[in-house]
Amino acid sequence: MDRSILHIDMNSCYASIECLHRPEIRHLPVAVGGDVEARHGIILAKNELAKAQGVRTGETLWQARQKCPELVVVPPRYPLYLRFSRLAREIYAAYTDRIEPFGLDEVWLDVTDSGVFGDAVEIAETIRRRVKFELGITVSIGVSFNKVFAKLGSDYKKPDAVTVLDRENYRTVLWPLPVETLLYVGPATARKLRARCIRTIGDLAATDPELLHSWLGKMGYVLHAFANGNDTAPVATLGEEAVIKSVGNSTTTPRDLTCLEDVNIVFYVLAESVAARMRENGLRAKTVQISLRDSDLFSFERQCRLAVPSCLASELHDVAMELVRSNYRFQKPLRSVGLRGVELVPLEGNVQLSLFEDPLRREKRERLEDTVDNLRRRFGPGAVTRAVTMCDPSLGTLNPKDDHTIHPVGYFKPA
Repeated sequence: MDRSILHIDMNSCYASIECLHRPEIRHLPVAVGGDVEARHGIILAKNELAKAQGVRTGETLWQARQKCPELVVVPPRYPLYLRFSRLAREIYAAYTDRIEPFGLDEVWLDVTDSGVFGDAVEIAETIRRRVKFELGITVSIGVSFNKVFAKLGSDYKKPDAVTVLDRENYRTVLWPLPVETLLYVGPATARKLRARCIRTIGDLAATDPELLHSWLGKMGYVLHAFANGNDTAPVATLGEEAVIKSVGNSTTTPRDLTCLEDVNIVFYVLAESVAARMRENGLRAKTVQISLRDSDLFSFERQCRLAVPSCLASELHDVAMELVRSNYRFQKPLRSVGLRGVELVPLEGNVQLSLFEDPLRREKRERLEDTVDNLRRRFGPGAVTRAVTMCDPSLGTLNPKDDHTIHPVGYFKPA
């Protein structure tokens, strides 16, 4: 028997919620955008009026304003969006406990065993009406027999709609769509496929999976299965959490970083955020990974394994700086940088001690950083700062830990 899967998309809920809370702008094209002064000036979400004038999520504010001069841009308010997301999930929980978030404003539901409330389409229509009436925002819902097709269904018709994709109609509805509409076919993959005359989902479904594997690696098999409706991934149970595989922060800096001294300040800020978040989750990192993006938006990553797993900001910072010195020559200034701890192990687990370091000294440093965490929790992030970050307040006062509110969720879960 086929499963009954719903995918619910809250239709650019950031913009919808802002219009709900600001009646004076409801009749205008509205977008939620980043801070131009801090160079986070991109469109995060837009309402239907802005969309009708060609405004797209992800483009810069100046590009959006060229298309729509009367565009009203408001700053994001993540705590408010999180509140609406939680309220919506309370509605979903009335019909099933198999609820799996996909980002802040999207979610999968498995209603296979929820027949007491009607069939999947009836449940979808009920949820659509309840969210609109109780929260004042619209959702689009895809109904299908797997997660990938349910997501395609929620994207197929917007806003405030329910689309059914079953085994009888998915070939006629989905296969003519552009290949990039399929989950995990990004711009680079789409270019590779189009270069080989694979332009639609149907073309992808009809291609030999071994050929796709030769072009795309293991994702070739995955995308072939997706296109043919052979996705069998389960919907997670409410409250089920995936194992944390990495902890990181990145930031687009208020100005370009032109030298090692600039990068040194930002990496101290990032390292303290990453280390504090690892300690909160009871983790250490075996490997430090950095990402660099220059002023031409060319980006790359490098990583280095630590001698001893660590959650110390100073150690994460030192390794990150060594990676920068070894791999970047500042032929172009840097626009954004990131730092990530990967290969995580439990904080209380066994650690191989080094013959060249005093374990008691390391323990004291960990206690010191714990104390700093407590002070910042009580008195704010600026209660204790490193002297080096005061050399340039525009860089040293960044607060990536508190800015890291929304955690993107991947489709694939660790085994």
